Amino acid sequence: MKEKIRCPWPGDIPIYIDYHDNEWGRPVHDDRHLFEMLILDGAQAGLSWITVLKKREAYRKAFDGFDPKKVARYSDAKIEKLMANPGIIRNRLKINSAVTNAKLFLEIVKKYGSFDKFIWGYVDYKPIINHRKKLKDIPATTPISDKISKDLKKMGFKFVGSTIIYAFMQAAGMVNDHLTDCFVYKEIK
Repeated sequence: MKEKIRCPWPGDIPIYIDYHDNEWGRPVHDDRHLFEMLILDGAQAGLSWITVLKKREAYRKAFDGFDPKKVARYSDAKIEKLMANPGIIRNRLKINSAVTNAKLFLEIVKKYGSFDKFIWGYVDYKPIINHRKKLKDIPATTPISDKISKDLKKMGFKFVGSTIIYAFMQAAGMVNDHLTDCFVYKEIK
């Protein structure tokens, strides 16, 4: 059987390969999953994605399955409990931002009917299909990620800089940045 050609960034790390093959770049429309991605991409700030990916299950447990209604109600005591949890990234600003962002996420849901409808509106409700041949061709930000970042910051969201938002867009399948020779590119194109 012929070896699958994939983007080179997962290397030979099984958890990374699984994420690349089954999640990254595949369109996501479930609000809870979008909330999880938003929080985890924010948690990644200053770190590598593999660091966050390895802690993902601990995050899901610690953050009540990324239920934004529950996260929005976290008390100071719950935040202290999270700060003591070695399974997650214990950064107070990032943990506090998850609570703030959950509240604002719910405001968007109330206003637009779903976060999905709001966020996918930036790409006209369909993925942007890029045609990248090399990793160096993939930008860290785009004019759309700049706009989303600016709009979310204006609403009060934290850890939503343009680089974080572009990573979120890639993860949520709002853009297909798989390299053109990658088998996933062809599957989701």
